[in-house]
Amino acid sequence: MTTRVIVVDDQAMVRAGFAALLAAQSDIDVVGEAPDGAQGVELSRRTHPDVVLMDVRMPEMDGLEAARRLLAPPPGVTHRPRVLMLTTFDVDDYVYEALRAGASGFLLKDAPPADLIAAVRVVAAGDALLAPSVTRRLIADFAKQRPVARGNPALRLKALTERETEVLTHVARGQSNSEIARTLVLAEQTVKTHVSRVLTKLDLRDRAQAVVFAYESGLVAPGEQ
Repeated sequence: MTTRVIVVDDQAMVRAGFAALLAAQSDIDVVGEAPDGAQGVELSRRTHPDVVLMDVRMPEMDGLEAARRLLAPPPGVTHRPRVLMLTTFDVDDYVYEALRAGASGFLLKDAPPADLIAAVRVVAAGDALLAPSVTRRLIADFAKQRPVARGNPALRLKALTERETEVLTHVARGQSNSEIARTLVLAEQTVKTHVSRVLTKLDLRDRAQAVVFAYESGLVAPGEQ
């Protein structure tokens, strides 16, 4: 199955380079490019990509606002691509906000080409790009700067079983299913099932939103290991 991708970045050479790299893959089809968030949203509405590579900082409309519009479309618009944020900085407030809006993760612009290709495939498959330790640091850093959300998020945790809460805690610490399985002495498929149930019960789109939820509900505190 071919993954349809668009690249949204205000730097023409960066945009062209990413597009050429991805287009060279037999399972990826680059269906368009845009120089800013507003044009990126319009292009996505027309081409219906599976994944949008979205730069964070752009003129006219930044990547955060564009991600919000793509992931919370107006009535009548049913297409919602997965959004992978691109940033020059490993700690960026915009990226945290994009994760809250529903983006599936982020990637540094200077990451090796193989990492970009792998990231698109991971996000297209429905997972979140949360393995790198820098992602855990980013979320922890910005969680420190925001008061823990009270009320609704904490109450929603009560819908989870003890084991599901335990699994969510490990997800929030950036562990993969295989790492969680080893830690809790469970089969990896069992962990996958627990993660799926957590997302369903909490009405979350993917692991990225699960991590943000875990911090904002107070389940995990910044700096915990």
